[in-house]
Amino acid sequence: MIEMTLIQKIAVYALPLLFAITVHEAAHGYAARHFGDRTAEMLGRLTLNPIKHIDPVGTVVIPLVLLLSGSGFIFGWAKPVPVSPRNFKNPGRDMAIVAAAGPASNVLMALFWAIMMRVSAGLMSELGNAGQAIFLMAQFGVIINALLAVLNMLPIPPLDGGRVAVGLLPPKASYSLSQVEPYGMWILVALMFTGMLAPIIGPFINLVVKLVTTLVGL
Repeated sequence: MIEMTLIQKIAVYALPLLFAITVHEAAHGYAARHFGDRTAEMLGRLTLNPIKHIDPVGTVVIPLVLLLSGSGFIFGWAKPVPVSPRNFKNPGRDMAIVAAAGPASNVLMALFWAIMMRVSAGLMSELGNAGQAIFLMAQFGVIINALLAVLNMLPIPPLDGGRVAVGLLPPKASYSLSQVEPYGMWILVALMFTGMLAPIIGPFINLVVKLVTTLVGL
């Protein structure tokens, strides 16, 4: 990979990251409306406009700090889309599907960026530096969406995977897991800083990347 200045990195990484985390939230809202909850729509959050979903810290500050630190690990989050399970006909099942919609959107976006990688690779000689920039942007788009899809599917509330598990498990197990939610983010931070998170999610991230790139012939 070519060496990039900070401005070049921001230009390449900003768009894929912005849409990866905001479309993820919008997907929750669209899925919730499908099952009868119009909360997000009434609050103006049922949109693909990223400005409506930006969280100043999670969408801007944290990714920028990680980029400046040279950690090689960039992620972020948007403002959660409000969902009211009481509006669902089958709250447990419907909430599980709504929760899974976010990571599913990231897998679809990873596939989109994989297609962009394929297209830009074929036009590299004609487009020169612009083609290389598009390729790097698409490559990051695949990776960040694979990372967010896998990370969010960890079965730890309040992550999406935790909400899926709470919605699908038998009542007693579901209740027990739901009690973890106040500590879920601390568990995630502990896994990250102890170095245990990467070995857990790394193989699954690689699997998603391999799946989408293979589907487009890369």
